[in-house]
Amino acid sequence: MTITDEINWSPFDFIIMGSLLIFLSIGINFVSNRTKNLKNRVLYIGILVIIFMLIWAELAVGLFGTPFAGS
Repeated sequence: MTITDEINWSPFDFIIMGSLLIFLSIGINFVSNRTKNLKNRVLYIGILVIIFMLIWAELAVGLFGTPFAGS
């Protein structure tokens, strides 16, 4: 935002993105500690990452057009 005016994030946007990253890291840590089977661990972490990316895309551009993104 200091380089260009095309990006206009409010402090609330930074809080939301930080929260998403913290919850993702806590989820990955939880799965890593609780799951012993490598195949299941990779599957669960992959699911967490996909959920994170879908929420991120919805908040960024309104991918699904839900009121969650402000559409």
